[in-house]
Amino acid sequence: MKLRTVVPAVGGLAAVLLLAGCGSDGPAAAAPSPSASTYGCLEQTRADKGSFGLDSVAKRDAYYQDSDAGKAKVAVVFSHENGATLCDWIPFVEDFTKAGYATLAYTSAGDLPLDIEAAAKYLKGKGVEKVVLVGASKGGTGSLAAAATPGGSLPVAAVVTLSSPTNFGSWAGVAAIAKIKAPLFIAAQEGDQPFAENAAELAAAATAPVKELKIYQGTSHGARLLPQGTAKADLLAFLAKNAPSS
Repeated sequence: MKLRTVVPAVGGLAAVLLLAGCGSDGPAAAAPSPSASTYGCLEQTRADKGSFGLDSVAKRDAYYQDSDAGKAKVAVVFSHENGATLCDWIPFVEDFTKAGYATLAYTSAGDLPLDIEAAAKYLKGKGVEKVVLVGASKGGTGSLAAAATPGGSLPVAAVVTLSSPTNFGSWAGVAAIAKIKAPLFIAAQEGDQPFAENAAELAAAATAPVKELKIYQGTSHGARLLPQGTAKADLLAFLAKNAPSS
């Protein structure tokens, strides 16, 4: 295990905000079908292909995209930080689909481990055989809780936490991570306290044979780590080695 890697951070999180409309002026044209939700961050063509309501405790806004090659067997489930939405992950979806993974991002309303299980059931119906859980802040802590819970619909191939607290509400991250044997990628930025210290605590508690702790320079939090420095490349390389898409 690498105990500490400090990497300079550059750039910032790019926001994708594009609304597209459609119209028809032909006589006797059929009424257009209702457009799928863009959630304020998807192009309409992408929304029409992948937006749906995830059946969890209640319907959750969700977006699914298969790998570029199609029929992916490993999928990444993205869980956002507190107060955010699935839109945090949309700028990065295609980085993962190009690498061979299917992706599912959703907007949680608090029951995150149950939402992750609902996502796993949905993905199993798509032919997916394993899931990688990627979570920002509370989403990472909830992902640890989900991965530590036996009896899930799909095996967990890896868990990724970005700026995650050791505990959030009823989710005890330290206790959960000690039970997980899947590969672990734990990251934070050193100026984002207490989350950098929390990352070190989670890594110390982990018993998985494969675990990697990355502490980068900067103060960014959660998904905002990914476009900075080598964070995204580091994560994709870790997954390619320890939770390959094929």
